[in-house]
Amino acid sequence: MLSTPQTLAFLATALVLTATPGPDNLMVLSMGMSRGRRAGMAFGLGCALGCLSHTLLAVAGVSALLAASPLAFALLKGLGGAYLVWLGVQAWRHAGRASVGGAADDGMSLRRLFAKGLVANAINPKVVLFFLALLPQFVVPAQGPVALQLALLGLLFTAQAALLFALLGWFSGGIGAWLNRRPAVGPWLDRLAGTVFIGLGLRMIVAR
Repeated sequence: MLSTPQTLAFLATALVLTATPGPDNLMVLSMGMSRGRRAGMAFGLGCALGCLSHTLLAVAGVSALLAASPLAFALLKGLGGAYLVWLGVQAWRHAGRASVGGAADDGMSLRRLFAKGLVANAINPKVVLFFLALLPQFVVPAQGPVALQLALLGLLFTAQAALLFALLGWFSGGIGAWLNRRPAVGPWLDRLAGTVFIGLGLRMIVAR
């Protein structure tokens, strides 16, 4: 089990890291602004729950193996970057077809957005390495099985990320709803979101 000081120290670190502007934050922000509160929250929750896959990898030790294999890391990085670029291209292709409070808010669309957020986070190799570097720092072997502590820390990180990303999706959706009441703005919000995704994807592909 985790001690109270251990838990509080980890949560404080996790909150700061999650709130710091980064790829996930930008994607949730742009999605909320372009497609509304529910869409931003759905995508954000998907991104947060994607952390569960990284927790499982960290517990299983697969993250260490991935980090030790430059080829495996490069392949995963290229796959993740290509996926983000594809999301961005789709946003440009369908710019203006969905309005806040409209088609993007139906159940099927929200499920797709949730799945996109889940996949975008789960295949991000930098998050894999982030979990591999972060979680062990808060493990105290004397307090019990290391694997159990890693799992609990990963669940804590996922929970706080889900809360913060949901709030970010909600507030960014409010901004998008205000802007989207002006018809000419809607397509540009979609293009802005698409540009963010393409930029992040290309950065993931070319970054060393």
